[in-house]
Amino acid sequence: MYARSEHNVSRSQISENALKVLYRLKKSGYEVYLVGGCVRDLLLGLEPKDFDVATNASPEEIRKVFRNCRIIGRRFRLAHVHFGREIIEVATFRSSESGNDNEQKVDTEGRLLRDNVFGSIEDDVWRRDFSVNALYYNIQDFSIVDYVGGMEDHTAGVIKLIGDPATRYREDPVRMIRAVRFAVKLGFSLDAATEQQIFAQAHLLKGIPAARLYDEVLKLFLSGKGLQTFEMLRHYNLFSILFPQADQCLNVEEDGFPKLFIIKALENSDSRIAERKSVTPYFLLSAFLWESVQALAKEKIKQGDEENFAYQNASSVVLSKQVKSVSIPKRMTQSMREVWLLQLRFDRRVGVRPYKLLMHPRFRAAYDFLLLRAETGGAETELAEWWTIFQDANEVEQKKMTRPARKNKNKAKAALKSKK
Repeated sequence: MYARSEHNVSRSQISENALKVLYRLKKSGYEVYLVGGCVRDLLLGLEPKDFDVATNASPEEIRKVFRNCRIIGRRFRLAHVHFGREIIEVATFRSSESGNDNEQKVDTEGRLLRDNVFGSIEDDVWRRDFSVNALYYNIQDFSIVDYVGGMEDHTAGVIKLIGDPATRYREDPVRMIRAVRFAVKLGFSLDAATEQQIFAQAHLLKGIPAARLYDEVLKLFLSGKGLQTFEMLRHYNLFSILFPQADQCLNVEEDGFPKLFIIKALENSDSRIAERKSVTPYFLLSAFLWESVQALAKEKIKQGDEENFAYQNASSVVLSKQVKSVSIPKRMTQSMREVWLLQLRFDRRVGVRPYKLLMHPRFRAAYDFLLLRAETGGAETELAEWWTIFQDANEVEQKKMTRPARKNKNKAKAALKSKK
């Protein structure tokens, strides 16, 4: 245990609503702690994204204390206490004991499917993933309780799994990409055993439901450190499981266009996040899969398909394969299709077509995508410059730019005579 004088966490840094939950549960006679990533971040002087609470009160008992509480989850039952837009997640201490078979279920590979066996704080700590996420801030005396050397690892800047890494990854393979995310986010290194087992068990990630991995992917790449995360995922052979088609293209042309295109897309995204600008997930996902779409479309064109149809067909095939690994919502895949297919329309710069494209709801995203292609050698620089000028030009200038090229009759006649 670390007394208040031995750490820098202060109540002034904690959400007012989180303090309400802590004090009310304490007043109701329950043991209660702030726990997990919020304690870890507070120790680093960072502002936590959310605040999680752990207690010996059951979900039903928590709901009796808070009328603004909802119990959620099947795999892990949790209590969500609502304060307007802020939600304080309250978890009951879990036990590692098997208990009632109806409350804990493990599949043939050791993966936890359901875990609602409740216990004490001493039990609960062993159910958490990494030592730096297993620190408990005690509202009773403002101390930090540490059972697994989390404070030492925190000081050393190390991400270490609690318990045997091979077993813990089998229980939940998503811990492998969480290890990468925390290492990048915090600037920590991976403990040797924690790292080694990622190489050995990366394939287990294929058994995770694709729908669950979508949320994890957003956390990975929309953190503001997407490029570093991408490189680290590739190093541990995890990117190939999340985006197998994209990884295949990267392996074909390791130092060519596909990798540079994705790197630039991630750099742009990280820069926007650093500047507190909005980032659209579908744009980044479009960049990941663009080379796969292009490669398949080119094959279909060689087989005689019309260009637009070839790209439509290729988009459908690539997306149908991708959602088996990471289930991208339909609203996202529709936007991705539009960004891809609009690339074909940028070449049509005569008559009314440029005006129609300019009015398209996805024009801005498609235009940014074109700029990215031009920057990395995937499109003509002149084409990108034309559209940059056109969208800001006045009506007279736009009309000039979209006129059909006039043929010089004298030159045409001279050319005919020379042929004769």
